[in-house]
Formats: sequence, C-alpha cells, structure tokens
Amino acid sequence: MREKLEKIVAAYGELEAKMGDPAVVSNQSEYNKLAKDYANQGELARAAKEYLGLMDDLAAAKEMLGDADMKEFAQEEIASIEARMPQLEEDIKFMLIPSDPADEKDIIVEIRAGAGGDEAAIFAGDLYNMYTRFASDQGWKCETMDMHASEAGGFKEISFKMLGDRVYSIMKFESGVHRVQRVPKTESQGRIHTSTATVAVLPEADEVEVEINQNDLRIDVYRAGGPGGQCVNTTDSAVRLTHIPTGIVISCQDEKSQLKNKDKALKVLRSRLYEMELAKQHDAEAEARRSQIGTGDRSEKIRTYNFPQGRVTDHRIKLTLHRLDNILNGDLDEIIDSLIAADQAAKLSNLQEQ
Repeated sequence: MREKLEKIVAAYGELEAKMGDPAVVSNQSEYNKLAKDYANQGELARAAKEYLGLMDDLAAAKEMLGDADMKEFAQEEIASIEARMPQLEEDIKFMLIPSDPADEKDIIVEIRAGAGGDEAAIFAGDLYNMYTRFASDQGWKCETMDMHASEAGGFKEISFKMLGDRVYSIMKFESGVHRVQRVPKTESQGRIHTSTATVAVLPEADEVEVEINQNDLRIDVYRAGGPGGQCVNTTDSAVRLTHIPTGIVISCQDEKSQLKNKDKALKVLRSRLYEMELAKQHDAEAEARRSQIGTGDRSEKIRTYNFPQGRVTDHRIKLTLHRLDNILNGDLDEIIDSLIAADQAAKLSNLQEQ
C-alpha cells in the first residue's frame, strides 16, 4: 500500500515539475494536456499524501506507547488515526478505479424503432422526449442530426447530439434494447402489446482520434423528403455515406446544405468507428461488467417500461421504480446514479482481484 501511494505522490510531483518547464509552457497543446492530467490527479495525490502522513503518525504514536508519561496521549492519538484511515482508504480505492477515456466526450444518440410497428415508432419518440428533457435539466444542448418520422407519430429512427459536461460518463449505460408494455390507442380489445426500440450512445470522436480514408467512402446525394409534400426539398441536399471496409451506412438530411449534411454524417461515422475501436479495447472489461450493468451492447434488453403497472425496471441491476410518468418526463437521476454505482462496484471488485 505504502509503495503504491508513494508512486502516486511522486508521479504528481513530476507532473507539476513538467508544467513549469519552459519548453512545455511554450507548447500550448502539450501544456493543456498536462494541466488536465494535473487537475484530474490532484484529488488522488492529496488523499495519498494524507494517508501516508497518517501512516507515519500512527507509527510514531505506537513508538510512544513505551513511554509511561506519553502512553495515554499515544493511545488517544492511535484511536483518532485508526478511526480516520478506513474511510480515507476506501476513498482512495474508488479514486484508483480507471476512468473511461471517453467519459468527458459529447455523444451522438441513435434511437430506432424495433419490433411493434407503429407503436414501436411512437415509443422511440417517447424515448427521444425523455432524453431531451433529461438533457435540458442537466443544462446540456441537443442538436438533431437526422430523423425519419413515422406517420403514426414518433420516429422510425432519429439521431441527435448531446453536448455538455461529461455527457458520455452519464449517458453511456442507456445503450441497448428498451421495451414498452402498454395498450396501443389503436387496440380495440384492450390487449397489452410489447414493443421495442434500440438506443445507441456513441462518444463523439475527434478527427485526430479516427482518421477516415476518403477512398474508403462512397458518397451518394439525393433529394431530402419530409412527412408532407410541401416539406420536400428541390435540391439534392441529403447525403448518404457508405464506409466500404465496415459496411456502415450513414444518412443525413436534416440540414438544407449538402455540405453541412456531409459534415454531420462524417461525425456520426467517426463516432461509430470510434465506438468499434473502444469495444475491441474493452472486451475484457465488458466481460467483467456483464453480470452487473451489462455490456452496453445495443442488442441487449436493458429496461422495461410497463404502463399498466406504472413501473420501470432496469434488468441489469434489478431496479424497479413505480413512477413511470416522472421517468418518461426526464427524471432519470435515480436510474443513472444506480447504474454508475453498480459499474464502480464491479470495477472496484476487479481491481481488488488483480
């Protein structure tokens, strides 16, 4: 324990020294990177330093036990130190949990209607409203990337960006199959139907992180359409990108400008490719997390919204809440906090086994 903590304190000191190096100060990008690392590691370094101090104080107090005049004082000091150490040690363990490199990124959310026809599209619209309301409560910004509305209401599919503080760290557990159980408006017999929609949460990748070879792309342009005749454009502004090596197809028609649609489509493609690369890197971690909060795979059934019972159940952590209306209005805090806590507990368990 001591050796690990001493390495943490030493590494933090080296980081501080590097930031004072004139060569680093003159390189803005390098300095910004170091400053970010310095800020992120500060709390851990301070806690490690405090724990090392307590270890030294404890050793010194135990040495005083042999002195009759100091014995009572030493016993009080030992009791005080030993009372503080367990919580600090627990805090340090959580700080040592490796962070996801994508946690600070903005995201692209893709919602697609699944099984259930019109009802699935309506449910996809419900999920979109739920997430945008949640984003508004967090002070985040949402930007529509592409949408295909359903005549019955809702969306056959919709993709949008979420921009804000550490968005991916909060939203990443929403990926998967969401299931709704309710009586559709068109159901005359009052039977409960089950429909699904898939959600994919993609961390937005920078150009530096994912380089796309233009020779690997097939770009098609076409005339964008809307739900009504008056909404149809008269220019070929919509863009369809096909990434030949992976077969990924991205369409975007939300903007009136072909150039803007192409730029948005490239951002989605870049994020898809980045997600694929992250998935390769995290295979081992995903295996360890599977029993706790699931893999984050979009094919995994993660949550059920049951209207007759007014409940929402997250199957990964076996959490059931009987306040469906509030949740669909964007009150996701309890669910998301519980998922993050389960993920941290699983990572901490893995860390202790290593």
